[in-house]
Amino acid sequence: MTSPRTAAGGKRRYETAAITVRYARTGARRAVRRLSNSDAMTTPIYQEIKDFILARIHAGEWAEGDQVPSENELAREFNVARMTVNRALRELTAEQVLTRTRGSGTYVASPKYESTLVAIRSISDEVAARGHGYRAQVLEVGAAIADAKLADELRLDTGSPIFHSRVLHFENDTPVQLEERWVNPACAPEYALQDFTTTTPNQYLTRVAPLQRVEYRIEAAMPDTETRRL
Repeated sequence: MTSPRTAAGGKRRYETAAITVRYARTGARRAVRRLSNSDAMTTPIYQEIKDFILARIHAGEWAEGDQVPSENELAREFNVARMTVNRALRELTAEQVLTRTRGSGTYVASPKYESTLVAIRSISDEVAARGHGYRAQVLEVGAAIADAKLADELRLDTGSPIFHSRVLHFENDTPVQLEERWVNPACAPEYALQDFTTTTPNQYLTRVAPLQRVEYRIEAAMPDTETRRL
């Protein structure tokens, strides 16, 4: 998870990444936008504090039974009133993510928190679960420039540098998915240096920038000439 930065109105923003996945057999296209706290105008700070705690738990930094920072510590970290922190902790306690002990502190509860997080399986895991062979072919990975549409998706200025990758996924040597991603470098600075034949982009990004909330958009589209050749 990236570090919070202050935006207008005292809100904090986290960087975002976007991907488009094309399914080779059907031509269907799925767009996924990573959302942490990128919409500074609509995300309350108490929700950002909740997301901050969830990310630490999801990343394994805080395990079951670990004590989380106190209300005073979190209030200083986020530069907010204690009542804002208190609301975040109360909601996470109600969601069984945390447990609070009077006079002792707040602790990570049993792993029921996993149900509050988004789980997106990697294509390699899906193929392996079917007992089939998986491999990937990297068609493109490197730097790009965000046009107006991508800049809007990633909450960046038009013309900002981003990363772009295209990876073709195979099941038993049959191409089943063409994955195209655009990634904000602030979210994953070393994205373009990865070998996506040994780890999928999904696996890498989940490790370095855990998901918290996701928006799906599904569209039907006919594959273009280049896609059909693949």
